[in-house]
Amino acid sequence: MSNPRPGPDEFDEEELIRSEFDSIVSGLSLDESAPRTYLDELDELDRFVAPNPPRQSLKQIFRSAQLALRKWFNRGFHEDDGATL
Repeated sequence: MSNPRPGPDEFDEEELIRSEFDSIVSGLSLDESAPRTYLDELDELDRFVAPNPPRQSLKQIFRSAQLALRKWFNRGFHEDDGATL
């Protein structure tokens, strides 16, 4: 019959896991007195300004659509682009 409690010379996996956990946790700091947090820094980076293109007349819109279609039809390889007209 095997011994449920390992002896002093036997490998104890649970004790190894506990010691690894303790070493990881001992390096953590729960000090919340820092003036800024990581989330504060992320909020400062989130300063996206949407582009505001100039308004186009109906003629300019038609002309740019026409150029885009010409470019698309004359692009060369047509088989695997996933778009159809």
